[in-house]
Amino acid sequence: MGAKKAMRLVMFLDACEHITRICRVLRQPMGHTLLMGVGGSGRQSLSRLSSWILNLKTQGVEVVKGYNVQKWREDLKRIISFAIMQNKPLCFLFVDTQIINESMVEDINCLLNSGAVVG
Repeated sequence: MGAKKAMRLVMFLDACEHITRICRVLRQPMGHTLLMGVGGSGRQSLSRLSSWILNLKTQGVEVVKGYNVQKWREDLKRIISFAIMQNKPLCFLFVDTQIINESMVEDINCLLNSGAVVG
């Protein structure tokens, strides 16, 4: 997903409360969460910080020109394989701007409901 770079954050009480909620959910077995809010409200930053606090590796996809459903499935397979091979939980970060086809959302739905991707 790219090199690590410093996050310059200003912490305030609401952000701390959100981090504790995200951490609590991610600590659960099969824990997953959907964060909603206006752009620039800190959803990604708080998710990354929460996964760092829990010592989870953050994985995601990088949507570039020419990215299609086949490449999406390959990326998803790579991420799932990593989690299985390492036998470690991870934080999969997927942002709404990365949705290029509705089948991507369907794949995530299947993964969360059944633990498998049909297709």
